[in-house]
Formats: sequence, C-alpha cells, structure tokens
Amino acid sequence: MPNVQIGQAVPDFTLPASTGGTISLSDYAGKKLVIYFYPRDMTPGCTTESCEFRDYNGQFQSNNTEVIGISPDDLASHDEFIRMHELPFPLLADTEHQVAELFGVWKQREFNGQRFMGIERSTFLIDENGKLAKEWRSVTVDGHVQEVLEAAKQA
Repeated sequence: MPNVQIGQAVPDFTLPASTGGTISLSDYAGKKLVIYFYPRDMTPGCTTESCEFRDYNGQFQSNNTEVIGISPDDLASHDEFIRMHELPFPLLADTEHQVAELFGVWKQREFNGQRFMGIERSTFLIDENGKLAKEWRSVTVDGHVQEVLEAAKQA
C-alpha cells in the first residue's frame, strides 16, 4: 500500500538529481509538480513518454507546474538520456527505490515470462501546498501527457 494518498500531504523526500546535487519535494513549494515514474532510461516507452513531457514542458510551466522524472537508473544513465533527447527538466536517481516505494510504484512485474521487481509506470500531480491532487497508475503512454496537462491546468 502506498504511503501517499490523494488529498494528503506528500512526505518530503530528497534524491540525487541530474542537475547536480539533490532535489527535494520541498524545493517546489508554491508550484504544482508532476512526478512521473518510469522503468528505465533509453527504452522505447520511457523515451516516448519523456519526450512528450519535454514537448509539453512550456505549457506545464505556463500553468505554474514543474515536471520531474524518477527512475531507478543512476545519474550517468540519466545524463546520457537527457543529452540524447534534450530533456529540459531534471531526472532523479532513485537507485534504492525509496521514493518509488513511498508512492507504491515499486512492484513485482513480469516480462517475457520473467518476474522481477521494478517501476510501475505512474504519474502524480502534487498541488502548490504539497498535497497529492491526482494520480495515474499503470500508465499507457499514448495520450497520457495531454491528460496530465489538462489536470494541471484545472488544479
């Protein structure tokens, strides 16, 4: 069961960031924040999703909303992913999956008959007061970013 529930304050967290140093949830106080959890840098679905967030980043920012991506990949992988796809927002390295567990997205998965623990592609919208406003779990990439943008505009 996730520790984060809609309408409740999200506990502060801090992770290593692609921008250098660390980023904490509290760094975004007074702004809306989209956090998208994705399984892995450089994979087709994750690349499509990240590039769509990139393409809509200006619209998110014009609605007082910042975007960050979180995966279990390390900073070196994030740096390459950002460089290859010109991502304008930070990626956070949750290598110990502590924040993924906080949000309840570190789950048993299956691919090609193999079971493993990994990220369930999910997105969360946090309001200006640090409360969880909306969540999307088990995300399908097609049309997802537009749906998140509409929710950010209405929040």
